[in-house]
Amino acid sequence: QLQLVQSGGGLVQAGGSLRLSCAASRSIDSINLMGWYRQAPGKQRELIATVSIGGDTNYADSVKGRFTISRDNAKNTVYLQIDNLKPEDTAVYYCNGPVIANLPGLYWGQGTQVTVSS
Repeated sequence: QLQLVQSGGGLVQAGGSLRLSCAASRSIDSINLMGWYRQAPGKQRELIATVSIGGDTNYADSVKGRFTISRDNAKNTVYLQIDNLKPEDTAVYYCNGPVIANLPGLYWGQGTQVTVSS
């Protein structure tokens, strides 16, 4: 069993930055792809970023250039740095693993609300 505990998030003005963290209860060395999803009000949950065990990253077009996903395998933690926030980034953000073929895996974080004011 793997538990993912998220921290970070909150209310921020447009143009601001946040860092979300996702700490795993055990080693994630065996999980190739970890990811971040988000769900905006009235919309489906979408995959926005993934990071491989080797540090390779992929992003949804909507966040490319503003979001940075990373992982620290020694700390069993995955991060999402969010810069130049826009009101349309308002959503609940979830970490997840293992991501396979862009589909979510079994393990979810509890979700973190990010609200961007204009």
